[in-house]
Amino acid sequence: MATREIGIIVNGATGRIASTQHLANALLPIRDEGGLAAGADRIVPRLMLAGRDAERVSALAGRLGIAEWTADLDAALERPDFPIFFDAAATRQRVATLTRAIEAGKHIYSEKPLAPSVEQGAQLLRAIRARGLKAGAVEDKIFLPGLRKLARLAAAGFFGRITGFRLDFGWWVFDGAERPSQRPSWNYRRSGGGGLISDMYPHWRYVIETILGPIRRVVSTATTVIPERVDEAGARYAVDVDDTATTLAELANGAVGTIVCSWATRVRRDDLLTLQVDGTGGSALAGLHKCWIQSAADTPAVRHFNPDVDLGMDYRADWKEFPGATERINPYRAGWERFLRHVVMNEPLVSDFRAGLRDVALAEACYRSAVEGRWVAIDEPGALA
Repeated sequence: MATREIGIIVNGATGRIASTQHLANALLPIRDEGGLAAGADRIVPRLMLAGRDAERVSALAGRLGIAEWTADLDAALERPDFPIFFDAAATRQRVATLTRAIEAGKHIYSEKPLAPSVEQGAQLLRAIRARGLKAGAVEDKIFLPGLRKLARLAAAGFFGRITGFRLDFGWWVFDGAERPSQRPSWNYRRSGGGGLISDMYPHWRYVIETILGPIRRVVSTATTVIPERVDEAGARYAVDVDDTATTLAELANGAVGTIVCSWATRVRRDDLLTLQVDGTGGSALAGLHKCWIQSAADTPAVRHFNPDVDLGMDYRADWKEFPGATERINPYRAGWERFLRHVVMNEPLVSDFRAGLRDVALAEACYRSAVEGRWVAIDEPGALA
């Protein structure tokens, strides 16, 4: 068995997503377990941490046991022994940062969104293709246990003909004055690349399309319901992006569903994220970890409602928990394993850069719909590249 070491520059390493999910929960376990199986060989990540604050990057590298780190991104990009560039730094810097990495001849793996617009992302894709590079987008949510079970049901034909779906997501994010905010202030500033639709809808695109099929068109609202917040320095600032959004989405198969998201809602549902799918054969509702089903045969006959007397019906009684797959893997690790095999073994990659552009296309279509007040078709990003 041969071992193949592959260098990965992790940019934005000190951020929460990079340090916790991509490093501690994904790349380091792969490395520490002796690498990723690739046929008869093993792929072992060799990591270089990159960030703007040398002190913080150095401290993180020491804590994680990573020998190589830098605060000089240009110097890192000049290293031929690090052929992969991963970006989890600030969204507002992404296009410029990825452009530098592409020009340096690096394979690209990137957090979301890949770019502020489809056109800017398409320019990156053209540059990637011109240089013969491989590129992928992080699509982690589809690997959540509950959604994996839902995808398994769909693949098995449990739903029959899909009649609709409902995705509900969010929680109450404190404004920083009432209590400390659970999310960074850049999420609420246009200058920082913030906005609920921009942040979360790229995830809902691949979740919905992986399980149910392509989205044809959308009609959306995007609103700001908490107009003022307090930042990390204690200063008040005006929120100039959306923190709440509602969308009707029509699938290519004709089914219509809803996407309801908010950073200003209190949770009274099964989980922080729920996705219910209804069909002629049955329904299922998935949270982050669990999935409940009600088949057509188990569906009770609901004949009426009584405005004067509570019927006392337990509408959950005829739902059963679906055990689904028992194998558990960190969603970020699953994405890295697929990307590394794509780079080293040329295995097909569903979450390639073009798929990441379609994620951006959904967000872009929803913003356009909110402004113009009408249905907007999701353009095919591949046509732009």
